[in-house]
Amino acid sequence: MKTALFLILDQYADWEGAYLASMLNEDAEWQVKTVSVKHSVTSIGGFTTLVDYLAGAEPEEYHLLVMVGGDSWHEDWPELTQFVKQAFYDGIPVGAICGACDYLARKGFLNDVDHTGNDVSNWADYRNYEPSGSFLHEQAVQDGRVVTANGTAPVAFTHLVLEMIDFAPPEKLEKDMFMIQYGMYRFMEMYGGDE
Repeated sequence: MKTALFLILDQYADWEGAYLASMLNEDAEWQVKTVSVKHSVTSIGGFTTLVDYLAGAEPEEYHLLVMVGGDSWHEDWPELTQFVKQAFYDGIPVGAICGACDYLARKGFLNDVDHTGNDVSNWADYRNYEPSGSFLHEQAVQDGRVVTANGTAPVAFTHLVLEMIDFAPPEKLEKDMFMIQYGMYRFMEMYGGDE
C-alpha cells in the first residue's frame, strides 16, 4: 500500500486537492492521509478536518507529498520547513498548488526546477527565491519529481501529479481527466460511454 500525505493548513483550499485525493484513495494500491502543524484544521469552505499526523511525527515511509493551497502559507513553522526539506532531500514526489507554491518559492525549494504558481511578481521580495529554473505562465508544470500549479488549476494539477507517479496508463488518465473537465455528456460523445 502506497501512502499519499496531503499537507493542509488552517484555511486550506478544500477544492484544490479534492480530485486528486479521491482518485488516489479509491485505488486499491493507495491510501490518503493528512499532515499539518495542528491536530485539527478548518478549510476555506468550513470543513473541520482531524489531521492524521503532525509534521515531525509523520510516517517514515510515504510515497507522495501533496501541498494543498490556502490562506496560511505565509506563516512560518520550523517543523513544517524541516518536514518539507526532508521530503525534497528524500526525493519524495511533491505536488504543490496555489499558496503552497508561494511557500516553496519563499523557502527556496523551487530554485532548481521549472515551476509555476499564482503570480511570480508576488515573489520579488523572497530572499531565498533565486531560480535557475524558469517560472512558466502555465496552469500546471511538472519538472522531475515536482508539480506546481496555480490556484485555478485543480484538474491540470491532478493530471500532472498522477502522471508523475505513474498512477495509470496515459490513455486512462486522459479519459478520466476529460470526464472531470468536460462532464459526462461530452465524455459520452467523445468516447461512446467507454471507461
